[in-house]
Amino acid sequence: MAARASTQERSERTRRKLVHAGAEAFHRNGYANATLGGIAASAGVTKGALYFHFASKDDLAEAVQQRGRALLDESLCVLRASGISPLQALVDATHWLVRSLLDEPAVPASFRIAKECAGTRPGVTDFHRVWVTAACGLLRRAREEGELREGCSWESAESLVAAAVCGIEVLAGTGMPGAELQRRVVALWTLLLPGLVPEGAVGDFRTAVPAAAYAHGFSGSAG
Repeated sequence: MAARASTQERSERTRRKLVHAGAEAFHRNGYANATLGGIAASAGVTKGALYFHFASKDDLAEAVQQRGRALLDESLCVLRASGISPLQALVDATHWLVRSLLDEPAVPASFRIAKECAGTRPGVTDFHRVWVTAACGLLRRAREEGELREGCSWESAESLVAAAVCGIEVLAGTGMPGAELQRRVVALWTLLLPGLVPEGAVGDFRTAVPAAAYAHGFSGSAG
């Protein structure tokens, strides 16, 4: 039993290495230019070992997207468990995205795979839609809990937030330094919040990056 468990653990470690190496390759080189041989070499395994886990590049790309989705879902669970309000959770989720675009290759890779492969092969997750749906879901909860100002057009608020949260990924793609990107997100919410919340309520929300201990929970360990 112990030997079987050890074999399974090694197999799972190899799979995680391949997903990570695949994410880095898809993020850096794009789907078309990433090669399975290069990914296997980066993961420190043979090509045969890669094919044991993934029958094709499509299968590996799907696993990378699943990893990106799992990281997003885990971050939202952390936010919900923290007890903060939905609108504050939305602000913090955008800071999570900045951190993940810089530190978790599966997240930018998922965006890039979606851009390059959507409509060209089955099984491609539109990560932009996944991210926007999550963000607008938090905004909807904020509306239901009375955090948005009366008379605030829902269609306008949703469209504005959707454009803003997608813009973060675009800015990250320019190679903007992480510190600058975080400052841009703070500036973004400093501009947006007065139009979303009741007069005098802006001070109830933190636009800065969450405290280090809290932000650490965003990094997650979903695999």
